[in-house]
Amino acid sequence: MRRVVITGMGALTPIGNNVNDFWQSLINGVSGSAPITKFDTSKFKTKFACELKDFDPLNHIEKAEARKYDLFTQYALISVAEAVKNADIDFDTLNKNKIGVIWGSGNGGIGTFQQQVTEFAQGDGTPRFNPFFIPKMIVDIASGVISIKYGLRGVNFTTVSACATSNTAIIDAFNYIRWGKADMIITGGSEAPINESSVGGFNASKALSTLNENPQIASRPFDINREGFVMGEGAGAIILESYEHAVKRNAPIIAEIVGGGMAADAYHLTGTHPEGEGAYLGMLAALEDANISAKDIDYLNTHATSTPQGDISEMKAVERVFGRQNKLNISATKSMTGHLLGAAGAVEAIACIKAVQNDIVPPTINSVDIEPEFKDIFNLTLQKAQQRQVNYAMSNTFGFGGHIATTIFKKYNS
Repeated sequence: MRRVVITGMGALTPIGNNVNDFWQSLINGVSGSAPITKFDTSKFKTKFACELKDFDPLNHIEKAEARKYDLFTQYALISVAEAVKNADIDFDTLNKNKIGVIWGSGNGGIGTFQQQVTEFAQGDGTPRFNPFFIPKMIVDIASGVISIKYGLRGVNFTTVSACATSNTAIIDAFNYIRWGKADMIITGGSEAPINESSVGGFNASKALSTLNENPQIASRPFDINREGFVMGEGAGAIILESYEHAVKRNAPIIAEIVGGGMAADAYHLTGTHPEGEGAYLGMLAALEDANISAKDIDYLNTHATSTPQGDISEMKAVERVFGRQNKLNISATKSMTGHLLGAAGAVEAIACIKAVQNDIVPPTINSVDIEPEFKDIFNLTLQKAQQRQVNYAMSNTFGFGGHIATTIFKKYNS
């Protein structure tokens, strides 16, 4: 099978609107959590989230074009544009039939759906829907719009596996390229869920933190006082291509992707398996796929959403795979970005890729009183980034329904 490399990345996150700013915020331990500005939260249990900062999509997309797209598609286009630029791609010189798009979004155009249905409910029953309602809402539209913009006629679809979504997309893209089905694929994920229906819905399921008096420290994975995740928004885009294709076009090679593992908890609608069974199987599958052992992994970016059950079950799986040891650096970057749901895997993959590129492990912030089950057992990279050799980095993502997707990235050596 063919070797697959990363040649470009784009990021639009609550702590940085491009890859460089995102990375600098990560290694400096910046929290993106703040009071919600997108709607009136006075009657909501949770009044804060990790919103994008100092960002206007109309600075990147023409107004006439933007009105056709939900925010999640706009975020996708903007992050992809950065990735394409950084990968130094001139599509007109390449075989576009062998270049595809495999994108991910868990909620798609939920903001559009809420707006249109609310307007209908407030009316007199006459169905006055926007002609772009359906194409703005459907989850697959982002991959379609990306392919249309660049004229790419290769494989094209969008994955949906809740919060494992964009890791699933990355694994699919990895497989298509190494199996020779594509030369290059734009992959990643985007999410725009900060609205009344999403916040209200996750509040109803008791998944969100309600630490309204101090939102900056609300996302605190592994802490005994954690009580829910902080919702985030944004996008991450990654250019994957075969090593041969990248070398032929003299592309800037950043890192390699060497393994992907998928599994299922097969346990509960929203809760994780108490022993982390799916997480354990997903990590093992990724290691087997990469043909390496657990001791080769230098950095693990955990799913760790700061929920009471989820963090414990994941760390039980981590202990089964890696044992009790401090050589492995573990961190939870959701402590800074919040939880980008279907886009989480994409931005966390970028964090892992930057870690192997720069030999720096981003920290877990906010977590002070560590769960006794984790304390003094694992190196959780608390509060400060750590400089160390990072040859292999692993990224975990898990989703409602028991979906598991784990990726492994490797330092590039020609």
